[in-house]
Amino acid sequence: MEKRWIVTLSLEEREQLETLIKKGKVAGYKIKHAHILLKVDEGEQGPAWPDTRIAEAYNVHESTVRNMRKRLVEKGLEAALEREKRTNYTRKLDGEAEARLLAIACSEPPEGASTWSVRLLADRMVELEIVDELSHMTVQRALKKMNLNLG
Repeated sequence: MEKRWIVTLSLEEREQLETLIKKGKVAGYKIKHAHILLKVDEGEQGPAWPDTRIAEAYNVHESTVRNMRKRLVEKGLEAALEREKRTNYTRKLDGEAEARLLAIACSEPPEGASTWSVRLLADRMVELEIVDELSHMTVQRALKKMNLNLG
């Protein structure tokens, strides 16, 4: 596979990564990222290991190595050392929806059921158009957060 993001570290960047590795009082993932970045370096000082070899040596997936290359080239050294933040997370249940879930859970169960199940609750929330879609595990986490036991 052709490499799209070619990494060439400057002497200062290499020294900064080596210092970070030797420091010891740094999060483990940052040390691992620093090791990986030193191995992907295709400059004069770098070994230019292939992504598969790096992934095997540091027990990560090849896509992790590829993503680190990309972050280094596009966003810089500090971004490549950090973990990537999740940006697309949206909560399915806000405070109002949780209150409605609680009200439904405390009401009489539907005909044919002796108690509410998390699947029944999820289906009822969608049925009442409180949310567009809802997994039973989201309902389970919300109930656990509220210390509500259905049993």
